[in-house]
Amino acid sequence: MRALAAFRPVVVAAFSFWFTIAVSGCAGHAVPDPKVAADAYAAAAAHGDSDAIYAMMTTSARAALSRDDLRRVVNEQRVELAEQAALVRARDVRVEALARLRYADGEEAQLDLHEGRFWVSSAGALPGGARTPEQALDQLRRVLARRSYAGLMRVLTPATRAAIEQDFRSLVIGLERPDTLQVKVKGESALIRVPGGHSVNLKRDGGLWRVDDFD
Repeated sequence: MRALAAFRPVVVAAFSFWFTIAVSGCAGHAVPDPKVAADAYAAAAAHGDSDAIYAMMTTSARAALSRDDLRRVVNEQRVELAEQAALVRARDVRVEALARLRYADGEEAQLDLHEGRFWVSSAGALPGGARTPEQALDQLRRVLARRSYAGLMRVLTPATRAAIEQDFRSLVIGLERPDTLQVKVKGESALIRVPGGHSVNLKRDGGLWRVDDFD
């Protein structure tokens, strides 16, 4: 079973490769059904056709597993592959397809295929719900690197986002009439108490007052 376990990631890569070829070959036409790729793999697995499976593999998958290695795995795991093929062909199996696009600047967008068209599920400028903790951390890094407040709000949980937006809303209301607020100046620093329980600290630098901190 160890050999089959090592082989399973290649199966996923094979699906990805086959579906990519199908999409590129049908540009401008209806998006192909990803179940076709699943059926193609199931047929190859059921017949123990290592050459057909190898033809579906990506370049990186082929680098990790040679044709001879794949042939050995298939020969050793024919029974398990036949069972896997039956599971893939089961009537209650749901096949999902996604595409990941990497831009020149390193940003990525993830698209999910649903009802014959691709929908953006995650993108650098439009982060969505992450599928893994690592993706959530990567989304946070990207929005912070872009200094994007809107992006940051989208990667937070609804409760945290609501709390932050409420605080900011209260601060905005409290600052509506700055000329009525009491400013306590001490040297090059100033402290302003703002209605709503907020405070703003200012510092003078080069003759200009700038916000040093606020809460």
